[in-house]
Amino acid sequence: MSASDAHPAHQLECPASAGSLLPAELRAWMILLAATGAVEQRLRSVVKETLDVSHDEFLILCLLAEQPRTGLRMTQVADLLGRPKTRLTYQIACLQRAGLVTRTSVCGDKRGVQVALTDKARDLLNETSALLAGTVRQALADSMGPDQRAAMCALVPDLPDPDEEPSDG
Repeated sequence: MSASDAHPAHQLECPASAGSLLPAELRAWMILLAATGAVEQRLRSVVKETLDVSHDEFLILCLLAEQPRTGLRMTQVADLLGRPKTRLTYQIACLQRAGLVTRTSVCGDKRGVQVALTDKARDLLNETSALLAGTVRQALADSMGPDQRAAMCALVPDLPDPDEEPSDG
């Protein structure tokens, strides 16, 4: 196999050596960033085609999908996603116009705003979740070698090994 045919993950591997400029933690971080970037790149187009939202809006939907139906305060969403509140306000407005989230005032706090998924958003996420999960699975399989995928699966207990077939039930 020529160097250009090598698996992308093998190009990212940084064997530990005494002369390395980067410590193991930074090498591991760079590999993780590369895998994350590969997943994000694949998801961006699939999310736009299937949900008609941006990748950042999709992250908001995913965060809210893991919350109780009452949702979260806008400040919590901003903090959890590491987003500026002004940018988040714009994204939430787009999602609200699309009928995917609701915004309500927090009782007793005139500045507080609660954001929650609509039933339309829940249905849409349910309909597309298998496709989106498959996109993530394939991106990881394409960007990491078997040892790296096994290590990733060990870090994230609920993440199935991409080499295994997904179960139907």
